[in-house]
This record gives sequence, structure tokens and C-alpha cells, in this order.
Amino acid sequence: MAEATARSIAGIVYKNGKFLVAKRKAGGAIGLRWEFPGGKVESGETDAQALRREFMEELGIEIEPLRLIATSRFFSNSGERVLAAWELSIPEGCVFELREHSELGWIDAPDIHGIDLVESDKALVPQILRHFGIDA
Repeated sequence: MAEATARSIAGIVYKNGKFLVAKRKAGGAIGLRWEFPGGKVESGETDAQALRREFMEELGIEIEPLRLIATSRFFSNSGERVLAAWELSIPEGCVFELREHSELGWIDAPDIHGIDLVESDKALVPQILRHFGIDA
């Protein structure tokens, strides 16, 4: 029996025409690059459980997964992975804690192509923009 492809998740928060992005701290393969916050889905976790855990671990906030909006495949040091992007809601006025990132930003939808976004997330951008009805 073939082993299932490992899964990662990205949380997409879109408010007032802007996307939430986070810049990784220095170090590692994606250090100092922007990403949609998220991470690996652990064994036995659903995407929603992984999103809740990752956002609490990385940003110290509770989130609500709303719907799966995009998927792609990418290769990392650990092999091929499926990346699932989920639309999320975050609490109004929440306070972010930067635990894995050096900064957070709210980027205008048209400017998403102009930032140094990690390759795996870049592959999702056209699907994400379509989901929100934004011209790519």
C-alpha cells in the first residue's frame, strides 16, 4: 500500500482588502521569507485541528477555519507535500504574539505578487485570489 502524501496547511485571513502574511525568523529553508501562517498536519489531526494548533503555537491566537479554498503540491526537505489553504476568521482586536516570525503584515491583494512569498504559498495565490473574486 502506498504511503499517503504528507500534508501542510496555510491559513488565509482576508480582511478589508488585505491578506495577513508573516515573515519567518532567520534560519532554515524559508527564513526571512513571507508566508501565509500554518504548518504541518500531524498524524491523526484534521486540517482544522492543525490550523488551530499552528495559529496558537506561532501567533498566540484562536482562529476559526471556515472552508478549504485551494490546494497545491510542493517538495520540501522531507519530500512531496500537499498544501491546503483554508479561509479563516480571527477574533476582532486579537493581539498577535510573534513566536516563529519576525513581523506580521497586512498586504493589499494586488501587492501579494510583489513580496518574497515562499514558493509553496506562491503556487496557491491564483486560486486564493479567484476564491475572493480578485483579478490576478
